[in-house]
Order: sequence, then structure tokens, then C-alpha cells
Amino acid sequence: MNVMMDTAIFLGKFLYYFLESVAFKIIPRRKKDVAGDIVLITGAGSGLGRHLAIHFACTGATLVLWDINQESNMETCRLAKEKGGVKVFAYKCDCSNRQEVYRLADQVRKEVGDVSILINNAGIVTGKPFLDIPDHMVERSFHVNVISHFWTCKAFLPAMLQANHGHLVFISSIAGMVATGKLSAYSASKFASFGFAESLFLEFTLSYKTKIKSTIVCPYFIKTGMFEGCTTKYSFLLPLLEQEYVAQKIFNAILEEQVYLLIPKFTYFAVILKHLISPKMMIVLGEYLGMDTCMDSFKGRVKENEPQDEMERKCQ
Repeated sequence: MNVMMDTAIFLGKFLYYFLESVAFKIIPRRKKDVAGDIVLITGAGSGLGRHLAIHFACTGATLVLWDINQESNMETCRLAKEKGGVKVFAYKCDCSNRQEVYRLADQVRKEVGDVSILINNAGIVTGKPFLDIPDHMVERSFHVNVISHFWTCKAFLPAMLQANHGHLVFISSIAGMVATGKLSAYSASKFASFGFAESLFLEFTLSYKTKIKSTIVCPYFIKTGMFEGCTTKYSFLLPLLEQEYVAQKIFNAILEEQVYLLIPKFTYFAVILKHLISPKMMIVLGEYLGMDTCMDSFKGRVKENEPQDEMERKCQ
């Protein structure tokens, strides 16, 4: 009897949420108000992090910007204030350093308050053949791209749980769902990032039944400078994405409390296709798209300014 009851409840809920998801494909979700929230963005000094900071500056939220490059982070702070950000705080932080994350988290709590929206955006890429990747860059890739997420979540989740209010955002990559050659350290760390984010989402949804929201973002390569020189055979099929376009999509997904966001929509098809066709068919498709040579001319971001060694400053 219990099995029949559980099955009936499951089917009812499953059908309801299926119809809900279909409805939201037609009717836009209502966007939540984040005025008064404290939004912390890692890797805010440039690229996607900077664009997200500018978007949130217009919402009435308090911004906390973390980046290892203090000079570029202060520039993001200035731009955010120009866009209407009344309270913007910038800190120099190496997110791969656990002690530094915990120390700055304590400082943020004392000087700003409890973070309610955490955006794990900081990331690095090493686009080299596997045997050419220096050992320290393999370790660095994992420390920045995924292990840092453990430290930031451990630092800020307790306050979110106590308030039963918060939102975790993880910027992963489509390379964390469909791998490509010469990105072994990056893809592996992004697979781990996606796995950690999804596990955390399920833990707090199923086990604790809290109101903590999660958004997991997997974009294709973005024109942030990180993938400078990366090209596919038919760029009109898989062009590098514009930063503002991706930032706007992520911003909307956060406000609409969307759990998964893959950009562009073609990547949803690619992920499904990966599990339907044979590995040999995948290889042929990859060769057709030029994925086997896309990293041959990879340059990556050229560092114009090395991170400064001065103490963290605040822009208020």
C-alpha cells in the first residue's frame, strides 16, 4: 500500500513539475528583488565577473568584489559605482588560499554583513597538451576552479542556513560536461566544479529542504581573453561568446532562480547527443567542428598588470 501511495505521489509531483517547466518555457519567470542583498563575486576584476558586478550595481544590492589583481578590481569597483552601486567593497583575495578566504570572509562579515548571494566565478585555464602542462598549473587549476568553491561555501553558507535565505552561483563550463582535447586540467576541474555544485544543490534541496537556491552555469568559451586564439573550423556554428551576452543570461538566471543554465542553447543538444551516439561518432563530429585543432593557436590572457602585493583596500 505504501509503495502505491508513494508512486502516486511521485507521479503527481512529476507531472506537475513537468507542466510547470513547460509553462516557464512560454511564460517568463518572475524575477526576484535582490535590493538589500549582499552579493559577493569572485574573479570580479575583469571579464565575466566585472560584467556581473555592473549588472548587480543597478539592483540596490551591496557588492563585495574579490580578485587577486587589486588594480583591476578597483576599476570594477569604480565602474559599479558609476552604474548606481551605492555600497561597493573591493578586496584583494587569492581564492585558492583557504586561510586567506576564511580571513577575508570574517572581515567581510564585520565590515559589510552576511553574504546572501555568492557567485563563484574565478577561474583559470591552461590550454596545453597534457604532457606539457607543468605540475604546478595542474594543481593551480584545481585550487582556483573548484577547491576554492569549497572554502567560499564553507565560509558563507552557515549564515545563509541560519537565515534560511541565500543563493549559490557556480560558473562552470560546457567543458565540464563535454570535454575537449588540450584542456585536460581545465575540463577535469570544471567537471569537478559541476559535480560539487550539483551535489550541494541536491543536499540542501533533498536532505535539508532549505530555501537556499543554486544556479549552475555552463557556458561555451567566452571572449574574456582566457581563450584568446581558440578557434573552431566553422566559427559561425560555435563562435566565442560575447561577455555581455553571457553576463545578461547569468544575471537573469539568478533573478529567476534557474538551477541549470547552458549557453548557447545548442549545448543542451550537445550534452544529450554525447550520451546517445557512439564514441567514434563523437570523434567524427568533433573533427568536423574542428574541436581537435581549436586549441592549436591558443594564447590565453596576456597579463598587462601583475597582481599588486599591497594590503586589500575597500572602495566605498
